[in-house]
Amino acid sequence: MSIKTNACRMLDSLHIQYTLHEYEWDENQLDAATVAVKVGLQTSQLYKTLILKGDKSGVIAACIPGDQELNLKALATASGNKKVEMVPVKDIQSLTGYIRGGVSPLGMKKKYPFYLHASVTTMELVSISGGRRGLQIFLRGADLATASEGQLVDIAY
Repeated sequence: MSIKTNACRMLDSLHIQYTLHEYEWDENQLDAATVAVKVGLQTSQLYKTLILKGDKSGVIAACIPGDQELNLKALATASGNKKVEMVPVKDIQSLTGYIRGGVSPLGMKKKYPFYLHASVTTMELVSISGGRRGLQIFLRGADLATASEGQLVDIAY
């Protein structure tokens, strides 16, 4: 059985090296710190993808280190909005094609404006969701920046 997801296929098409890491997941423990422990990384290496809606831009995506919190004001400014807010969990799958706990910044069903925490370029190894719960992709931070075509910004604290 193949575990290739849209995110994996995207990286393959760009000839970017990555490795896949499966882990046992629990509905009640989908947070970055728990996942990082399960895959053997620091929480700062695990980049979480968040789906938001801006008052002017509509849907946007952001990706930040797992040990930080999203700075909504900084993201609003970077994205040309007065304010941004998280989309309801029930809307995530219809917008991205992914379910909560499995949202990858790569291979969403629609290409939304994407904002990636600038620290990613200094990271030799980062982990992102592979596109389903229980699957992480490990790759170089610079490769994530390239593949995602994200705008590099300081959007966390």
